[in-house]
Amino acid sequence: MTEKRSENIGDEWKNFLARIGRDENSVDTELFDSPNDILELRFWASYRGQTLARTVRGMMYYRKALMLQSHLERIASGDMEAAVSSRDATDTQGFELSPEARAQADLKFTYAVTCQIYGKQKEEGKPQAADVALLMQKNEALRVAFIDEVETLKDGKVYKEYYSKLVKADLNGKDKEIYSIKLPGDPKLGEGKPENQNHAIIFTRGNAIQTIDMNQDNYFEEALKMRNLLEEFHCDHGIRPPTILGVREHVFTGSVSSLASFMSKQETSFVTLGQRVLANPLKCRMHYGHPDVFDRVFHITRGGISKASRVINISEDIYAVKFQGLIQLYGKGILLIMSIFRYVYSFSLSISLCIYEIDISYLNSQVGKGRDVGLNQIALFEGKVAGGNGEQVLSRDIYRLGQLFDFFRMLSFYFTTVGFYFCTMLTVLTVYAFLYGKAYLALSGVGETLQERAQITNNTALTTALNTQFLFQIGVFTAVPMVLVSILEQGFLRAVVGFLTMQLQLCSVFFTFSLGTRTHYFGRTILHGGARYQATGRGFVVRHIKFSENYRLYSRSHFVKGIEVALLLVLYLAYGFSEGGALSYILVSISSWFMALSWLYAPYLFNPSGFEWQKVVEDFRDWTNWLLYRGGIGVKGEESWEAWWEEELAHIRTLRGRILETVLSLRFFIFQYGIVYKLDVQGQNTSLAVYGLSWVVLAMLILLFKVFTFSQKTSVNFQLLLRFIQGVSLLLALAGLAIAIAFTSLSVTDVLASILAFIPTGWGILCIAAAWKPLIKRLGLWKSVRSIARLYDAGMGMVIFIPVAFVSWFPFVSTFQTRLMFNQAFSRGLEISLILAGNNQNTGI
Repeated sequence: MTEKRSENIGDEWKNFLARIGRDENSVDTELFDSPNDILELRFWASYRGQTLARTVRGMMYYRKALMLQSHLERIASGDMEAAVSSRDATDTQGFELSPEARAQADLKFTYAVTCQIYGKQKEEGKPQAADVALLMQKNEALRVAFIDEVETLKDGKVYKEYYSKLVKADLNGKDKEIYSIKLPGDPKLGEGKPENQNHAIIFTRGNAIQTIDMNQDNYFEEALKMRNLLEEFHCDHGIRPPTILGVREHVFTGSVSSLASFMSKQETSFVTLGQRVLANPLKCRMHYGHPDVFDRVFHITRGGISKASRVINISEDIYAVKFQGLIQLYGKGILLIMSIFRYVYSFSLSISLCIYEIDISYLNSQVGKGRDVGLNQIALFEGKVAGGNGEQVLSRDIYRLGQLFDFFRMLSFYFTTVGFYFCTMLTVLTVYAFLYGKAYLALSGVGETLQERAQITNNTALTTALNTQFLFQIGVFTAVPMVLVSILEQGFLRAVVGFLTMQLQLCSVFFTFSLGTRTHYFGRTILHGGARYQATGRGFVVRHIKFSENYRLYSRSHFVKGIEVALLLVLYLAYGFSEGGALSYILVSISSWFMALSWLYAPYLFNPSGFEWQKVVEDFRDWTNWLLYRGGIGVKGEESWEAWWEEELAHIRTLRGRILETVLSLRFFIFQYGIVYKLDVQGQNTSLAVYGLSWVVLAMLILLFKVFTFSQKTSVNFQLLLRFIQGVSLLLALAGLAIAIAFTSLSVTDVLASILAFIPTGWGILCIAAAWKPLIKRLGLWKSVRSIARLYDAGMGMVIFIPVAFVSWFPFVSTFQTRLMFNQAFSRGLEISLILAGNNQNTGI
């Protein structure tokens, strides 16, 4: 942080130096001489990230607000109507030192952080435990709940006993135990985060709970509104009093980059306009999560506040009862309990039937919220949410609720739970159906025949149907709610300007890319189940992501599907019939091309220094090392392609999953079946022998590949013979191809068409072989399959890498990307970092 303070922080660094009594030109090393200055520097840096320290500071504003209100109103015990003079009412000096104000605030507010592993970290002397203890010393109203494991010796055997404890800091800065409750066993039976919350809820008292995540913040002026917010529990809102009060969030990370801005605006539309509509008139808001305020007694007496069942309760932000922290209100006071054990978010449909929620964001009461700012963070987050929704589709909870609801309530429930992700998947499947339909019309000749008959009969309706066009990419429409919220809150002109700015920052590319992320993880979970929690992290992630890292994360979710769509479009271009010519093809395919290119190159468009030549060279070296490293026992996927490939196949475990994967992979054989009958060499022959002969050619190509990739370790005793066989095989293959072109009807176009046919067929064979991995291993063919899979990944990587490297040749592209995608501070920091790295060995390449 200190290295880039002047570039990324601006005047804040000078203000910090002035606050600690240092000259603004002080050298960094001078701070290291003073422990107090180092501590202040740590807090200063933490308050500018998504850290626990920032959240604690923000939530403690509740106590400060209560102290100020108590001091101004001069509320004495038993005298709720005590009046104050106008002079005293404006005297706010020293309210934090007033014993009466502090005592009143302590009655109303307590803040607890629940961290299961705090006790273990303290025993091991880890710095995280010391930091938590420091926060308790700095904030006297802060409490920490944790699980304490104690080993006892009984009858010569060692037993573990588990205690749920709540501690605070005493006058000497040591942990003082407030409560210690013996548990019947290990409480971590389910998912980690809800279990973390369940063990801490026993320490709460009072009437209400507010949920807070660890990457949130608060503001003093917003904390002053808490008393007004709590009064909503006593207002008449219909048939029943509300049990959850919805509170909006202010995303404070929106200025970091264009991606952070997109997520900030998307989040704002979700927690404002979206939540209001869900609350009224749909009456099915259920619960978004932080920072909503709950009727504590109501929820605890109806099944608890966190469901920790494994796998099914992995999802996050899907309009259900999930808790990311707890604030307890003593009467009208607050106890805030927050979970920092980042593992999983809970989900409970059993409670939602009893809940009546309202959204009170009209009060403009809000807290701060940090969102993901890097594309990889966002993709992991959306993948986690989509996978959790897939698990809900497979659960009996959704089925039972759907059976119990009336028609309109069922539709409202559908669109507030899994409906969004299901419709997203249908959107992508519609594009696939459209393209495969066009491919069938092109390869079978049916399209041309229908066009001719439509012209003969002057059937304009049929002509219009055949020339169906997707003028707009449907994924772009996910930005519509953001525009509406901007119009409502900022006005029409500012909303239009903001929308145009987002378009210049390639927001359409981002939302189309996110469309593929949700579809992949949601669909894969429906097919195979087993959704996993993805830790996204909340660090400073505006950094260059290596090519290999992007490839590992997006290869199966985006790159494979993007290339498939591109091959379908090339196929339609080569064999499709359209009386409108090039213009008609462009209108029909432009949105599909946009989707394919977005899926292939969005990770590099939004990658800091993604088109910097020096970085590109380093990325290529790193990617080839990863691709060629064979790995072994204990090697992780980040180090070896083989280990990564095995991890990518881990989700295929059941017979049902293997059969479904096989059925879905059959679509890749359509290419070869259709193209072979379009080759010049076969003439008008439409017999199956032509298709069978194409398989013979494919088998010969695979055999030739095996000859050239024969293991050198196996052939160490006959290297010369192997080289001779490889040379002869190459010459025979080239000679055979030349003779076929010269003396038969085979043309160069046929060769290119054959490549277009065989590539999808080979991938289909690989997918089927991977699905039936145990059987292929027993047949002894797994090493061959793995070699071909490595070749495909190498080829797919080069298809993506070559355009990126070519664009990187032009220096202005990198500068333009940096200025466009990131704010001025980070842009300046990136440019300076490149200057400082000028002595790198790759600079002259």
